[in-house]
Amino acid sequence: MQHVHIIGIGGTFMGGIAAIAKEAGYRVTGCDAKMYPPMSTQLAELGIEVVEGFEAAQLDRYTADIYVIGNVARRGMPVIEAILNQGLPYTSGPQWLSEHILQKHWVLAVAGTHGKTTTASMLAWVLEDSGLEPGFLIGGVPENFAVSARLPKNPLVNANIDSYFVIEADEYDTAFFDKRSKFIHYRPRTAILNNLEYDHADIFANLAAIQTQFHHLIRTIPSEGLIVNNDQSSALEEVLAQGCWSQIQGFGSNQDWQIGTIRSNGGFDVLYRQQIVGHVEWDLLGQHNRMNALAVIAAASHIGIPVQQSCAALGRFKNVKRRMEIKGVVQGITVYDDFAHHPTAIATTIEGLRQKIGPARILAVFEPRSNTMKLGAMKAALCQSLVQANIVYCYAGGINWDVAAALGPLENKVQVFHEMSALIKAIVNDASSGDHILVMSNGSFGGIHQQLLDGLQNKPSD
Repeated sequence: MQHVHIIGIGGTFMGGIAAIAKEAGYRVTGCDAKMYPPMSTQLAELGIEVVEGFEAAQLDRYTADIYVIGNVARRGMPVIEAILNQGLPYTSGPQWLSEHILQKHWVLAVAGTHGKTTTASMLAWVLEDSGLEPGFLIGGVPENFAVSARLPKNPLVNANIDSYFVIEADEYDTAFFDKRSKFIHYRPRTAILNNLEYDHADIFANLAAIQTQFHHLIRTIPSEGLIVNNDQSSALEEVLAQGCWSQIQGFGSNQDWQIGTIRSNGGFDVLYRQQIVGHVEWDLLGQHNRMNALAVIAAASHIGIPVQQSCAALGRFKNVKRRMEIKGVVQGITVYDDFAHHPTAIATTIEGLRQKIGPARILAVFEPRSNTMKLGAMKAALCQSLVQANIVYCYAGGINWDVAAALGPLENKVQVFHEMSALIKAIVNDASSGDHILVMSNGSFGGIHQQLLDGLQNKPSD
């Protein structure tokens, strides 16, 4: 049994690799900074031993066949310096996954600035609902599966039967020694390009730098493969114009796949080349999710799943944790948790909730926590993304740019806080029955959701 020791095992991606490696028969151990649920719980349930910290002494305890290094690792960490000085074998998470797992399967990859987790979860579920039992590695926990990663349940038994692996294809860099985007390693036969905007200001100088990485991905897709492209994205059109050798199907315009009539209950018709080919009946919110569904239907069609089967499966899709997840309802006040952290994602999340609740008040609560937001790279777009909210609360602890000035055009409907207790107190005081508190962050936000629910529970009724 080969031993894999994972440096940075606590993240969703590396934790997913740990789960897959364990399932594949490897002995798996790892290390990370202080571990928290749910990943600490998941690893413990899998029987994966984890040491806290990045000290070099752990190498004496865990003499592995290969050290798989996550992009949380940096030069100067004692364990990294020891691996390099001792000449121990190491690789990145994406490369290990590619060489030991993905090359055995038909890979369906979902790339884009927004919606990767939701779209990959939808795609994995459509395949599962169709009896294909795919493997997957997703940066979240799909409610239909309750795990973020697994191997295909239907292994490749001969050349005529494919097994499938759905992966969330992240454009973030691979490791300190490999600055290419993670998705360069995945070599998909089916690829969804959901959208493309500037993000990750900590590693990309501009949009063109990200477009270069996306074109590197396109170069890996075989000519018999399929690119499902959001043809409403000018940035993606520019990438494809640099050269494309694969089949392309567009979604979003009238060229290939498009959204037809939208029903008042959220259901919608699916059109292919302006002909109705299916209908999705579901309760997910927003235009962005309808676009996600179109991409999934197109990708599933590429591997032979009929459109109507995909539509029916999407009607049974339960979404992903932290995507408009209702955390509780207290005194008629609903508290949601959402992963939105980029201005475009914030805007589409609020828009979707607005479509659902009509004129009821939205109390939008967010923290600019991502590396891009901390650098202030998106501050000019932040104000417009929040206009559909009735009251806006921003937690700006640790931010060194003027959040209040950036949100100034929102005038008296915005409040900025640097202390969590003051933020929670203000929200609880302002909220009243019928309100919807939408909390948006790509982190745990200090456990704000439960604190809000507790505060609302103890608040005198209106």
